[in-house]
Amino acid sequence: MTTDTAQSEQAARSELIERGWAALPPEYRMPAKTPTLEEARAWCRRLTETHYENFHVASWFLPKKLRPHFHSIYAYCRISDDLGDEVGNTQQSLALLDLWGRELDACYRGEVRHPVFVALAETIRACDIPKEPFADLLVAFRQDQTVTRFETMDEVLGYCRYSANPVGHLVLYACGYRDAERFRLSDFTCSALQLANFWQDVRVDYAKDRIYFPLEDMRRFDVDEATLAEGRFTPQFRKLMQYEIGYAREMFERGMPLIGMVDRDLALDLDLFSRGGLEILRAIEEQDYNVLRARPSISKPRKARLLLRALSGRFLGRRAA
Repeated sequence: MTTDTAQSEQAARSELIERGWAALPPEYRMPAKTPTLEEARAWCRRLTETHYENFHVASWFLPKKLRPHFHSIYAYCRISDDLGDEVGNTQQSLALLDLWGRELDACYRGEVRHPVFVALAETIRACDIPKEPFADLLVAFRQDQTVTRFETMDEVLGYCRYSANPVGHLVLYACGYRDAERFRLSDFTCSALQLANFWQDVRVDYAKDRIYFPLEDMRRFDVDEATLAEGRFTPQFRKLMQYEIGYAREMFERGMPLIGMVDRDLALDLDLFSRGGLEILRAIEEQDYNVLRARPSISKPRKARLLLRALSGRFLGRRAA
């Protein structure tokens, strides 16, 4: 490759990156000056508290010393996801994800400049977290740019292995757990949560030209792509949804033993998220599986009951301790 060709390709990559940043919140950009650890942690906390209410609520149950680590992990996951899903241009997203991957590599070499990686570097050091789960998430977000259909459930779960399961591993690492059995149970819960979100967002995903139903399941229940495109709720679609809801619920049940294998604070978080996922499935059932008409959601009273249940469990657990 000639020098001129290399310079031309670098200029093209830089242009893609610049256009990609322009589609995202300005605070996502690389800062002109590397922040201090205190500044970086405050940045990650703000992002967490303003972007994801459920994560913020769940963090109430965590020991105070762990909250900055969860904020930095969430901030990394949030921005990684947005680089893949909120730019609106495949080539720009891929360029930004490659840049983010290089920043992750640099973080593990001790070279940081973005507030996420300044905060994350301390989390990685304190919790001894390997690079693999962070890098795996980027595999999923890159895949989102080119893979929009899955032939089998095994392929869908293969996607979940990169898009969802690493998050559970990161949570366990941050809380001091690193054994294969807990990771295995966490994978059931995280994949189940991912499936629940897929079945909740069928129309939203189809608008992005993504179908997460296994194509072989669609054929088995005689549901074609035109049904999704036209939003036609048919008896066949109802049977497909019933089947997929049952599969996701079984996965939640297989992951439940993890709740009894971690400390009380983390157990309450796991219980809250698992029951939240099951509530999504219940909401789909209560609208007769018609996710094509309206996106099912958990009502505020139900969310309040889940939270009160978790708070009661925490209070009673402390009294019994």
